[in-house]
Amino acid sequence: MIKSLRKSVFYIFFFLSKAAFSQTVGGNAAYNFLKLPASPLVAAAGGANISYQGSEVSLTANNPALLSAGMSSQLNVSFNAFLAGIKTYSLTGAYHVDNLQTTFGGHVYFVDYGNLPATDAAGNITGEFRPVEFVVQVSAARKYLERWTYGGMLKFINSSYQQYKSNAIAIDIGLVYFDSAKKLTLAFTAKNMGFQLQTFAGEREDLPFDLQFGITKKLSKAPLGFSLTAQQLHRFNLLYNDTAFNNENRFGKASPIHQFFNHFVLATHLYLGQNIEASLGYNHLRRQELSVQNAGNGLAGFSVGLHIKFSKLQILYARSTYQRGIGYNQIGITAQLNKLVGLGN
Repeated sequence: MIKSLRKSVFYIFFFLSKAAFSQTVGGNAAYNFLKLPASPLVAAAGGANISYQGSEVSLTANNPALLSAGMSSQLNVSFNAFLAGIKTYSLTGAYHVDNLQTTFGGHVYFVDYGNLPATDAAGNITGEFRPVEFVVQVSAARKYLERWTYGGMLKFINSSYQQYKSNAIAIDIGLVYFDSAKKLTLAFTAKNMGFQLQTFAGEREDLPFDLQFGITKKLSKAPLGFSLTAQQLHRFNLLYNDTAFNNENRFGKASPIHQFFNHFVLATHLYLGQNIEASLGYNHLRRQELSVQNAGNGLAGFSVGLHIKFSKLQILYARSTYQRGIGYNQIGITAQLNKLVGLGN
């Protein structure tokens, strides 16, 4: 059994190492909407979190290994009024099958960019078009021994920009270790490993591959928890070098210290009783990417959120600041369908 497990681990890491070198990140990848947090709980935790055990189904869109039997019959609907009139919609559900000892999940994420002016080569407005993108995900997770959960996710990705259309298929894999005695969660995910089925204009593009590791620790003698998520572990420098700019006055450059901290997203969770949780997150990469030269960044990179639990419903809220004085709200409602309308188990 040990030899078989070692062989499986070897093949997984061999496949991941090849994926890490064949997928591109930064400004060179297609379908970058996949990086947006579909869950308000993830948005509140800084925009990236794979280890937070919130017993709420929208978290599983970010890590399939977070699926659990306790989420069975949950259905989440989330909405975000994003920048420049962009709107995002998310639908996530889960169902546990006892005979298979497996929890299955489904997720749809839709991005509507609104009506934009269509122009010809000379810049003359010829009408309007409405670009949209979406991803459909199916996932499954099982427990291994007492503390481990492993999961996988299959994605169909679609983008439509007027006459330019593209779609792709990808998989995510996840692993979670949870020690209930120590109130400690460790998690690992490899995201967006796949390829395009249809290209935009004949040239094949990469997907936004990501390797992430996360840890969440809840204190035993205080109503506090802390999360640390490391992203883009397969490369050190996360800045995209746009050759259209010449980087004068060191704009666009970062010190090794900044490059190191660009990988980390931090979050603090405050538990106000059994049914209310508040979160504060900080994303250093977001703060650096959207900084304004020779101006203060204010609260850029910070996010806050609230999670309120009722017996049949959960209410989720997050506010994320992307630039100085510019923040966006994300809300969600999670229904326990077996209690609310008698559906599921």
